[in-house]
Amino acid sequence: MSDVTDASSSARVEPGRLTIRGTTGLAGVIGWPVAHSRSPLLHNFWLARYGIDGAYVPLPVRPGAFEVAVHGLRAAGFRGANVTIPHKEAAFAIADRLHRSAVRSGSVNTLVFAQDGTIEAHSTDGDGFVASLEAKGVDVTRGPVLLLGAGGAARAVAASLLDRGVAVSVANRTTARAVALAEALSAEGPAPISVIDWAGWTDHLPDHALLVNTTSLGMHGGPGDVFTPDLTRAPDDMVVSDIVYVPRMTPLLTAAVARGLRVVDGTGMLLHQARLGFKCWFGVDPEVDADIQALFDADLAR
Repeated sequence: MSDVTDASSSARVEPGRLTIRGTTGLAGVIGWPVAHSRSPLLHNFWLARYGIDGAYVPLPVRPGAFEVAVHGLRAAGFRGANVTIPHKEAAFAIADRLHRSAVRSGSVNTLVFAQDGTIEAHSTDGDGFVASLEAKGVDVTRGPVLLLGAGGAARAVAASLLDRGVAVSVANRTTARAVALAEALSAEGPAPISVIDWAGWTDHLPDHALLVNTTSLGMHGGPGDVFTPDLTRAPDDMVVSDIVYVPRMTPLLTAAVARGLRVVDGTGMLLHQARLGFKCWFGVDPEVDADIQALFDADLAR
């Protein structure tokens, strides 16, 4: 990703206080709705920590108004924006330049407004996921990965793993979507990607070192609240991860702990994908540490 090098640190922003002036660098998150987003909490914490004259704001934009809103933000001097539901496809289409992460993942969650007036599009989900595992001391290259799901998040995660030479197997409730994902990524990927049947994915556990759930199964209030997979055949050294972070301990992770396996929850992916966007806009690679984890945890507990 290209760093933004002109971030101003001339004014110290104190925690809990936000002052916007003519020199303030602005970014935000575009979605509809967007009030639930925790991105402002994270980014404004980092802005205060590093004394950057900046602000990150929620930007509620109705469906159909995305293009007008983005061009308006760019004209108003914003550095860029995160993009969430329902605008991700529109974000892909509006970009003047697609970073390889966006091309490989087929999705966009970060827009950068370059100094020449063009729009760069990135996907930070996949690299954020890998960074979250590495921060926990997990070597993602040590063995094949079994990926549950074939949506946008699955493709982003698979692309980042494949680009690091890791073999990936995909299982999805709709097999056709898994096949489409494999075909899209196999064209230029340096590592193989295969499709396995959803009904029998637990039979393939012995062949993998890492199990990753990218589906909504296990999400609080979702249809997967009762998702209780049988991990009996999992290798003793398998690492199990879930990108769902509400609840922190999903049914999959609970089953993995009961089996004695190491687990990584979904909060790290959210924090690290935010870190990569922050670096693009404000020129600082912020630290994901115990302080921001505690801030995030406290917000989740409300």
